Amino acid sequence: MPRFFSCLLALIALFFCGAGPALAADSIDAADTGFMIICTGLVLMMTLPGLALFYSGMVRKKHVLAVMAQSAAATALVSILWVAAGYSLAFTGEGAYLGGLTRVMVQGIGLETVSPFAKTIPELLFMAYQMTFAVITCALVGGAVADRMKFSAFLLFCTVWLFVVYVPSTHWVWGGGFLSQMGVIDFAGGIVVHINAGVAGLVAALMLGKRQGYGRDNMAPFDLSLAVIGTGLLWVGWFGFNGGSALSAGSRAVFAILATHLAACAGAVVWTAIEWIERGKPSVLGMISGAVAGLGTITPASGYVLPWHGLVIGALAGGVCYVFCTIIKQRLKYDDSLDVFGVHGVGGLLGTLLAGVFATAALSVSPETPDGVAGLLEGNAAQLGIQAMGVMISVLWCVIGTWGTLKIVDLLCGLRVTPDQEREGLDLALHGEALHQ
Repeated sequence: MPRFFSCLLALIALFFCGAGPALAADSIDAADTGFMIICTGLVLMMTLPGLALFYSGMVRKKHVLAVMAQSAAATALVSILWVAAGYSLAFTGEGAYLGGLTRVMVQGIGLETVSPFAKTIPELLFMAYQMTFAVITCALVGGAVADRMKFSAFLLFCTVWLFVVYVPSTHWVWGGGFLSQMGVIDFAGGIVVHINAGVAGLVAALMLGKRQGYGRDNMAPFDLSLAVIGTGLLWVGWFGFNGGSALSAGSRAVFAILATHLAACAGAVVWTAIEWIERGKPSVLGMISGAVAGLGTITPASGYVLPWHGLVIGALAGGVCYVFCTIIKQRLKYDDSLDVFGVHGVGGLLGTLLAGVFATAALSVSPETPDGVAGLLEGNAAQLGIQAMGVMISVLWCVIGTWGTLKIVDLLCGLRVTPDQEREGLDLALHGEALHQ
């Protein structure tokens, strides 16, 4: 009888989610495995301590520990959820919209098992690498609602949103779902990470409302030196984020890493230059914001472009994201505390579209591929249209999924702290701790 029920459950899973991946005994390459172990550590470092320092340096002193707690909690909680079911639903099965159940609690993964998406490294390593992407995506959203979201609400949000938005989106783009079948390209997470995090952050910021005193009180960053250190850790970690998305220690990873670095440099230079011209002084905050904008924008195209394309994409990111974080944000009067939408959402959207313009180097792996403009004239216009369709579908689902998730969270525990707690500071009010005065 137990055997009968096991077979029945397997048939149900097959019906709804499609067949599991073919686990061919591909050769596990030691160099690729070592490279991907390092990249996994680098991407995890981007959240802890990278993002924790980057965010905490930009809030007021009374909220520093609360922001750090969000990054730490996202790391712990999302990692467990990813191992439990997230990975299986994202990367197994042949369903167009959601994966299968064959890897729940990583069952069926042995020492020699590989994924069809990464055939030269152990599947458990591929699972762990993708886990770090899920972690930082959820952690990024917290920056948009810094200073005012309940810690309990953030935890519940991460739990529900991971399965409602992140996991399906990952399957659509990277797990063989309908967007990848359409031809949408996203090398390292323009849609999956940055658009999802940025759009979710904007929806959350609008639903929670503005911080008390926004536009009136002094909300200057507590310690920008922490944010600079965090930026450095993010910058270096991004080499694992984008370079590791090649899933092997080869030339594609090197091309991605160099394009990533140049995009960060160009983003920092352009943002700084604009600010220097407009305000008379180049701020440290602007410099690091431009670098992160460049990094986020190059992400979807990084392994598909030539290094000099990174300079162009980073420069465009520095200008466009600057406009969104200053002029457009002020005109629309929304309170995205740490500019998650302006940097990551806009950067991810811009980069995903530009991947369709400049992706000639990846569609044909040879470094001698014609430049991006020539590629556009020769047929990349069609790819640009595909990218635009992928962006629209992803944004729409993220808006709906995030709104629904926040409604559920609000119903169960409420979203926002009380006015007294916000004035006191979330460090003391929520965690009973505070930095020394």
